[in-house]
Amino acid sequence: MTQENKPDLSSLRIDGKKRYDDRPRSRKWLILVWVLVVAAVVIAYFVLRESVTPATKVRVATVTYITGSEAKASLVASGYVVAQRKAEVASKGTGRLKYLGFEEGDTVSANEIIAELENDDIKANLELARANLVMAEADSLNTGRVYRRQKQLFESGSITQADFENAETAYALATASVTAAAASVKAAEVEFENTFIRAPFAGTILTKNADVGEMVTPFASAASSKGSVVTLADMSSLEVEADVSEANIHKVVVGQPCDIILDAYPGQSYPGRVKKIVPTADRARATVLTKVAFDQIDDRVLPEMSARVNFFQSDRPTVAVPSDNAIAVNRDAITNRDGETVVFRVIDDYVQMVPVSTGRQLADKMEIVNGLTAGDRVVISPPGKMVSGQKVEITN
Repeated sequence: MTQENKPDLSSLRIDGKKRYDDRPRSRKWLILVWVLVVAAVVIAYFVLRESVTPATKVRVATVTYITGSEAKASLVASGYVVAQRKAEVASKGTGRLKYLGFEEGDTVSANEIIAELENDDIKANLELARANLVMAEADSLNTGRVYRRQKQLFESGSITQADFENAETAYALATASVTAAAASVKAAEVEFENTFIRAPFAGTILTKNADVGEMVTPFASAASSKGSVVTLADMSSLEVEADVSEANIHKVVVGQPCDIILDAYPGQSYPGRVKKIVPTADRARATVLTKVAFDQIDDRVLPEMSARVNFFQSDRPTVAVPSDNAIAVNRDAITNRDGETVVFRVIDDYVQMVPVSTGRQLADKMEIVNGLTAGDRVVISPPGKMVSGQKVEITN
């Protein structure tokens, strides 16, 4: 190759002033930014929806399990089993608990000693009072003899009237001392008796509120002291206190037959009758307290158990067979959407439209054949524009 045909390589050189950053950049980072922005917007929407979305205020009812007798009742009310004879048995005296002879579930007789306080000092005071009474009686006996002798001497003129009056006064003082000493003995006996805590009536111990070694005072004035030792109830006085709405109280009369169903034993009903309608209403809840007595009762019925009471207008119906049992809900919770019978079930703070099949009409409730289970909460009188997923706020 000749000199003329050689290429000129002098023009091939690196320009040091041209930077590497001048090359076209990748746009992947822009895509990543847009993805993050979209994700943030979506997250913000769901977070803010809880606070921004207005909630529809609704009332709810609970789907319940009812028996056949309840379906035939003219009125159903709920309440609790209570003992009409119930007492917080406390001490009249103050002291440390020395003896407690019973526990929860034990039965006691009327006037039986349940507990005893430490009473050695009170017992000593009682013995001292009795000793003072003996001394006072002896002094009275002596002054009585002196008085009688002085009286005879005064009548015979052997002593002055002043001597006789002194003997008479001494005898009166001695007699008064005997009366005072006897009163002191009585007071000491009462104080000693107050250290024994007795059952005011025959019953069953429900709770034990103090233990041996604890201080017991009549009014529990100290933070570390106990006011009552045990809670005693007469189990034969158990009855149900049920709250009946003012709007339905006209359906209840004294002596009306009822069925009592305890939540603890839903398959067992106890016959009863309305014992008393308390002549006042609860302004806050718009209810009237009704007391229902048991016609028949067994050992399974316990105080404070929750119960439902079925009130019948006429004679109590025969016991329902198991096939009469049903799942039911307030009739106002059932509505229609596009020709389909539905309810709006409340899940957390939102509603879900649930198709249901209905059966018998049970007083103010409707039997639910399928679609719901006992314990579900549903909206009462749902608005016509209510849809699934709508946020709600439950009101009383």
